[in-house]
Amino acid sequence: MDQIFERLTYIFDPLHHFWEHERMHRRFALGLIVVFLGAMAGIELNRNGLLPAALAAHTPTNHFHAVNLAFTLVLILEVISLIFTLPCSFSRSVGKQFEILSLILLRDAFKELSHFAEPITIGTELTQVYHILGYGFGALAVFALLGVYYRIQPAKKQDMGMPHDLFRFVAAKKGIALLLLGTFVTLGLNNLYNKFAGLPHIDFFPVFYTLLIFTDILVVLISQCFRPSFHAVFRNSGYALSTLFIRLALAAPAMYDVALGIVAALYSIALTLAWTRVFATKG
Repeated sequence: MDQIFERLTYIFDPLHHFWEHERMHRRFALGLIVVFLGAMAGIELNRNGLLPAALAAHTPTNHFHAVNLAFTLVLILEVISLIFTLPCSFSRSVGKQFEILSLILLRDAFKELSHFAEPITIGTELTQVYHILGYGFGALAVFALLGVYYRIQPAKKQDMGMPHDLFRFVAAKKGIALLLLGTFVTLGLNNLYNKFAGLPHIDFFPVFYTLLIFTDILVVLISQCFRPSFHAVFRNSGYALSTLFIRLALAAPAMYDVALGIVAALYSIALTLAWTRVFATKG
């Protein structure tokens, strides 16, 4: 069994190092700039009827769609980073999910701009304006609560027992992360193909968060093999429940999603305080 754990670590660690390298982050940032400017140029060409018919059919005519595309790519990069944080502590992984949620709310605010004409004019219908304000302040609230969540995390991690048990636990989570990464890439490529082929395609991020719910529950069950105490199981299960709250937020109507996102962040803060202040001395 240890050979399997060592093999998983051997595969995961180089991929993690490659993804988190500063040089790769700079290249991704440059790529985002190129994609954003290219999208702006393509939309402008389509507005002037200069694109081939096959390409024009998949190119919008509102420049604000380029903003949505840029934020979607940022979210994809953040989701991959989330996958690589899965072998870290449960609390760090949940914090990364709230980072992504705040970015999703910001993206939803910018998506509302696609309902406006160019240049922007505001008439008597203010629904989109209210949505922009709601999503903007909702993202800010989640961002602020995330800061509180990180601040109250204990400086000293809970003991997982013997070093070889800790290695096995982390290696098992690395194996789960590799499966999740493969599923993420497969879903993304399939969704991209369906979109350009004119076939029905899924709403990617809600589907991925559904997978995260099952993944978090699996990690809870695995952690019970190494730290079976009630308090640890309740804490990890509670963090998995916060992932469910986030998934519900992504499926909720406008403004209800903001409220559920804030509730999820408040729940995680309350759970962390209960764990660190009330049960800090429990085994």
